[in-house]
Amino acid sequence: MNYSMIFYIIGWILVVEAALMVPSGVVAIIYGESCGWVFAVTILLCLVLGLPLIRRQPENKVFYFKEGAVIVALSWLIMSIMGAVPFVLSGAIPHPVDALFETVSGFTTTGSSILASVEELPYCILFWRSFTHWIGGMGVLVFILCLLPLTGSGYHMNLMKAESPGPSVSKLVPKVRATAKMLYGLYIFLTILQLVLLLLGSMPLFDALCVTFGSAGTGGFGIKNDSMGSYTTYQQAVTTIFMILFGVNFNVYFLLYMKKPKEAFRCEEARWYLTIIAVSTLIITFFIRDSFDSIAMAFHHAAFQVGTIITTTGFATTDFNLWPAVPKTILVILMLVGACAGSTGGGIKVSRIVILFKSVLLEMRRNLHPNVVQRVNFEGHPVEKNTLRSVLIFLAAYSFIFAFSTLLISVDNYDLTTNFTAVAATLNNIGPGLEMVGPTQNFGHFSTFSKLVLTFDMLAGRLEIFPLLLLFHRDTWRRF
Repeated sequence: MNYSMIFYIIGWILVVEAALMVPSGVVAIIYGESCGWVFAVTILLCLVLGLPLIRRQPENKVFYFKEGAVIVALSWLIMSIMGAVPFVLSGAIPHPVDALFETVSGFTTTGSSILASVEELPYCILFWRSFTHWIGGMGVLVFILCLLPLTGSGYHMNLMKAESPGPSVSKLVPKVRATAKMLYGLYIFLTILQLVLLLLGSMPLFDALCVTFGSAGTGGFGIKNDSMGSYTTYQQAVTTIFMILFGVNFNVYFLLYMKKPKEAFRCEEARWYLTIIAVSTLIITFFIRDSFDSIAMAFHHAAFQVGTIITTTGFATTDFNLWPAVPKTILVILMLVGACAGSTGGGIKVSRIVILFKSVLLEMRRNLHPNVVQRVNFEGHPVEKNTLRSVLIFLAAYSFIFAFSTLLISVDNYDLTTNFTAVAATLNNIGPGLEMVGPTQNFGHFSTFSKLVLTFDMLAGRLEIFPLLLLFHRDTWRRF
């Protein structure tokens, strides 16, 4: 284990987080809020802890996937702890566990909240709360890779693999640092585009920034108690479109940028993703058509809720907890499916679902025709055995954590729907669930123990489970 490299990168995480808190301090100055001092104190604390760690570069800069996973998991933990400090110092969320829950929910782009009323918060706190979505959406270590010439590209890849789920990012461009810059370039472009369109729709600048941060990071922290319910139909429609766009594998945008539209439109995962959205929206529209003034408005709200759930964003325009059983069941299924791999969305990921579905069909054919020689194909290529194995192991670990977490939080003695969807909402980085954690409710009523369990689930879901689990394996810390 290369401890010196781990501390070095964690030092940079703290320094970068200090820099990312500056805009929130500026917001406090603009609105004349006295609580802005909490960001100055937190920035100073981050620098005091981080600068000594980066003062001298490690002599041994070599690290492998084990170190990469540990760096990612520890970085997200430390980043969340420091990010919670402004909430505690300002008194907005005085309880440390509640503040940690809210901050982890922000950085992991979950959007689950313990707050009953967000409109009472100062602007600078609201801004930081929403900005954590944008920071965590693409990943902090991906951002650092844009800045630091660490070492060979193979070692960069060990960091990027651990933080960026889905297909190998090496398929984009040969140099990982160039890949990181390309990803953030696309991310910033789409962010600015949505911001401009919301401003053209007469949304106030502060609201437009916070909504855009939530959409880009597929996070979903609202700055109003009704989430997106009080915004205009145009503003909601723009948000729907961009939530769906940020749920697409960024490899598609890269291919479009490289002027390879045919390859981009042949992306099988994106086609499945858009098909699932279209079919789900039409079915839900049919079942809720009598709940709205027109079929067009029913379609509008159905599309928004399907988009916000499958991309694991978590915004809401209406209380879908009051919808009939079929639409609610579809939304729960979409919680599990999630967005595309290589996007800012969470969930199991469409690519894994498609590979598993095709594997089941192939096994059925083999049972009927034992001598058949076929392989699962995805994106026009045969799926390697290692890929199939990793998908099955991920699903096994996911199922175990899901079931065990549901059991653990059941000690609070809430109903099964509440417990099940609370875990689904946090492990899949979605935000709202059903019943007591529905879109008009919050997670504040859970015990401290349950909040810690759900906080673990949010981190496990964002980091795709294994980087976080490796922290608890004794072999991880041995010097080999």
